Amino acid sequence: MITRINKGPRMSDAVIYNNTLYYTAIPLVEEGDIYRQMQSLLGDIDQLLAKVGAEKSHILDVTIFLVSSLDIGGMNRAWDEWVDKENAPVRCTVQAGLMNPNWKVEVKIIVALPQ
Repeated sequence: MITRINKGPRMSDAVIYNNTLYYTAIPLVEEGDIYRQMQSLLGDIDQLLAKVGAEKSHILDVTIFLVSSLDIGGMNRAWDEWVDKENAPVRCTVQAGLMNPNWKVEVKIIVALPQ
């Protein structure tokens, strides 16, 4: 069974299939530097994990999309403060153009949900 969270005509906020959660986080604040935007979307991920009964240690895979490669330091600072260092997921960071010109970062995660 596929469960769609906050589904809409264009996309769902998250999708669960086979005890796996798929989610893409965008900054909840559009002003500020990369550190502030990254903190806001990591906080959003925290809220979603709590909603589905998961923890950071359940995150399997993360893809981080940065508009500017110069933002890697600020993004890594926010990430390093947030990530479960004992259970860090696979991570890929790429430079990409994003659809909102105010966004500096997007993060896509795949999470194994607890049984």
